[in-house]
Amino acid sequence: MTLSLTICLGVLPAIAADVDYKKIAGIWFTPIDDPWTNAVHQGVQKAAQEVGAQYDFTEKVGSADFERVIREYAERGYGIIFGDAFGAEEACRRAAKDYPEIAFSMGSAKGPVEPNFAVWDSYTYQAGYLAGMIAGSMTKTNVIGDVGGMAIPEANRLHNAYILGAKEMNPSVRVKIAFIGTFFDPPKVKEAAIAQIEAGADIIFAERYGGIDAAKAKGVLAIGNMVDQNVLAPETVVTGPVWNFYPTAKATLDDVYAKRFKAVDYKKYNLMPAGGSLLAPYHGFEKKIPQKVKDAVDARYGEIMTGKFMVPFIDDIPKSE
Repeated sequence: MTLSLTICLGVLPAIAADVDYKKIAGIWFTPIDDPWTNAVHQGVQKAAQEVGAQYDFTEKVGSADFERVIREYAERGYGIIFGDAFGAEEACRRAAKDYPEIAFSMGSAKGPVEPNFAVWDSYTYQAGYLAGMIAGSMTKTNVIGDVGGMAIPEANRLHNAYILGAKEMNPSVRVKIAFIGTFFDPPKVKEAAIAQIEAGADIIFAERYGGIDAAKAKGVLAIGNMVDQNVLAPETVVTGPVWNFYPTAKATLDDVYAKRFKAVDYKKYNLMPAGGSLLAPYHGFEKKIPQKVKDAVDARYGEIMTGKFMVPFIDDIPKSE
């Protein structure tokens, strides 16, 4: 089924006959198993299924190949393209400019570009603050570890919020943090996490794959990330910030099919009040976390949802203590 859009200011221009908005593409830098990519993939997949659209994706696309893959999907008539432009920002924008009739909804560190390049990002820092509260209250050594991928603003705000949450519950806690310098290298993450455990950390924030493996191997606790990762190690993973990309994916498709798609920032759909992020269930740790801690987390959650409490938005690179 091919849809056409009305021409109006700021909205997608009239389309060529071979562009089909029921054909959706996903172009992902990391493997589909990576928590970040998996969260986005699941959201797009669910939204596409609801409207009966075809969703195809390509994973592990390097920065040098991103533009080529975009153009391949565009030439095959895909009317909506999702992807993570981080690391290939200019190439993505260049390709989008050549296909103004296609709706691009891209993870990006930069702003939208009219008429067809909309952006979004993960804003799980609010849930990260709550996860930090749990970590700060459960450590027995007063040392918690944190292993991230890239020290970029999009990740820094999550780590900083996590640290602030931990310190709210336990002002004495010290946080050891390390970045591996890439988005996906589980062995390197595991190595860094083990070093933190050997330095006294008894809880690891596994922002990237590999951290949970280290925590499980060394018999300490872990905080997962992006998706509910308790299933990976039920005796290890306490909780973690979860990214629900579905609201963003649905908003994109709704805008396209209602002929109102514009180059906008879909940020609000990734925040807790819109259901874009949440704290994973405690699972088997439900009875192990003190009730007063759970009450404190619930209170903060309510304040975040109503706007009474604003989690600090800090992009600076966090420092290890």
